Amino acid sequence: MSLSYENYLQLEKYINSFDNKRGSLIIILHKAQEIFGYIPDEVQEFIGECIGVEKEKISEIVNFYSFFSRKPNGKYEILVCLGVKCKKKGGLEILRELEKELNIKDGEVTPDGLFRLKSVNCLGACGSAPVVVVGQSLIVEANVTKIKEILHKYKK
Repeated sequence: MSLSYENYLQLEKYINSFDNKRGSLIIILHKAQEIFGYIPDEVQEFIGECIGVEKEKISEIVNFYSFFSRKPNGKYEILVCLGVKCKKKGGLEILRELEKELNIKDGEVTPDGLFRLKSVNCLGACGSAPVVVVGQSLIVEANVTKIKEILHKYKK
């Protein structure tokens, strides 16, 4: 996915399909992320111009919601739950180990574009804490060894 002219045209056409453009901002942001793969500053500015909202307001919304990304995503997303139960059972330690293993920080993408590491507030599996998702793999009662095995499979 790229910031191509065609992608901007596709987004503009989508935006223009709404009568209440301002009221449809969240839906438009979801579509922008689907089209571009993420929502960088220039796309936020474009949306703002199309719907008459300041870029700063759009940026606040993109930053607030964890499902929006300002940076390109990796091919596979690694979600580390830091909800109360997961954090208590080692979620933060798992996140720190993954940062070392992948040589990136929370929210970053590996240089090869393969993985994006992201902490989240809850994955909804508190009874199996700590929980980590790698790509489509849900890892319950997670530990670094289990996660490294899964990462190895995704690297192939």
